[in-house]
Amino acid sequence: MLTQTDLRTVPVSHSHTSSIARSAPVRGGIGAIETMGSQMKFSANAEIFGEDEPAEYVYKVVTGAVRTYKILNDGRRQISGFYLPGDIFGLEIGKEHQCSAEAINGVTVLVVRRSAIVSLAERDCEAARELWSFTGRELRRVQEHMLLLVKSAQQRVASFLLEMSKRLAATDAIELPMSRQDIADYLGLTIETVSRTMTQLVSEQTIVLPSSRRIVLRNAGALRRLNA
Repeated sequence: MLTQTDLRTVPVSHSHTSSIARSAPVRGGIGAIETMGSQMKFSANAEIFGEDEPAEYVYKVVTGAVRTYKILNDGRRQISGFYLPGDIFGLEIGKEHQCSAEAINGVTVLVVRRSAIVSLAERDCEAARELWSFTGRELRRVQEHMLLLVKSAQQRVASFLLEMSKRLAATDAIELPMSRQDIADYLGLTIETVSRTMTQLVSEQTIVLPSSRRIVLRNAGALRRLNA
């Protein structure tokens, strides 16, 4: 859980923030949050915030990967999203977080007060438009994830691999930060089903698995046809 003391004791890394700002919009807009927050580090599996906690801060991934999830009534974990460098998470419509967030691996996040972002949007039209656009993208992502959960196991895995290829790599080789269990909990499958489906895709020469987390898309077109 993030506390006020945490923010007071972790200074902003200005050298790192400057490098981020150079790659982000420099004239207003949400890019201005780079100068408004503090960087914090979280070790693997550390909680960043918990479900039902006050949503006082918004987060941007600088390095590493983050998962958001809910624990269902039967004790199962449902992962709702993965956030990678450059992604913003934790922005809620209500006053409390609807899910929990954890670092998948060693993570650095930029932490910004929600009230500061709202204030920025109120006086900066560009920031307001970007905030609205971000909210729309998050809603679309949630809708697409819900639709994904009614597809076959092979379609779910194919869709996931295509999504990660788009977000993680400029080539067909993907280095996944998340475990097979994370993937299973995101796709609403068992880890055995995920592994079996991966093996099937290998046998069909659609992907290659140099290691458990390194995946090469040998035939991305076939994955897209599966996902159609």
